[in-house]
Amino acid sequence: MRYKRKKIAYFATMYKKIFFSAVVFLVLFSCGNKKKEVEPVVATDVTVDSIEFVEDTILLIEPAEPAFPVTSAESFDDFIYIFASDTAFQCSRIVFPLPYYEEDTPLKIEKKDWAHDTLFVKQTYYTLLLDSEKEMEHNDDSQTSIQVEWIYMKTHKVKKYYFERVNGRWMLEAINLHPIEKDERAGFVDFFVRFAGDSLYQMKHIREPLKFVTTDPDNDFNIIETTLDTEQWFAFKPVLPGDKLSNIIYGYETIDETSCKILQLKGIGNGFLNTLFFRHKPNGKWELYKFEDTSN
Repeated sequence: MRYKRKKIAYFATMYKKIFFSAVVFLVLFSCGNKKKEVEPVVATDVTVDSIEFVEDTILLIEPAEPAFPVTSAESFDDFIYIFASDTAFQCSRIVFPLPYYEEDTPLKIEKKDWAHDTLFVKQTYYTLLLDSEKEMEHNDDSQTSIQVEWIYMKTHKVKKYYFERVNGRWMLEAINLHPIEKDERAGFVDFFVRFAGDSLYQMKHIREPLKFVTTDPDNDFNIIETTLDTEQWFAFKPVLPGDKLSNIIYGYETIDETSCKILQLKGIGNGFLNTLFFRHKPNGKWELYKFEDTSN
């Protein structure tokens, strides 16, 4: 009996030792796992620091020119929008020091003194002042020289930007600011500034009935040709610019003495397109004889 008690006590002691050893093993194993779980966190912190360092390094590197596909047929319309929208791109496409002619005074603009010029891209539309319907179908792919203008109607000034295609890239090479009196379009501009701002004057210089061309509201591919009376014109007419006109000369020569002037109002990214056709009558007066609204 005494032998059995000793045997039981012996096994109990051994069981406790085994149990205790198992607990210690589990604790150590658990701690080992926790240590391994902590290590990736430390690595992640180092990775984040590296990313921040790389980003800072990238910000310090200023690209010579933003990515833009350059071919021998670089579209001027695509180019001029990016030129007016992106400061870095604009600076990369200007020949500095830039010749700037203020009337008869030649000046130079250094790169450090250049202020970003948004041209007309902040407006809802821009205008084109044309001399014939043929010019409405311009193709700039083969052009090597194009000018962009601001015609300031009230101050009688014209600001012209001269762009040249150099090695496939459009570059701004000069700006010229001169009085509109030196421009034979002055007569039409004087007429238009009054036409846009005086409804009574406008009414007297509209042919009646007025030819009207527009898209079919039920089918955008169909064109409707009809007429408008004076009251209908005031209901359909667009808001006319009364301060300044933009213009792009796509390589063709302006015909200053023409008896026809076409003013296009072209939306920027909104499908708006209105065209006003004016002609100079034998009595010396300009009149609006046709209006097109082909917006989509």
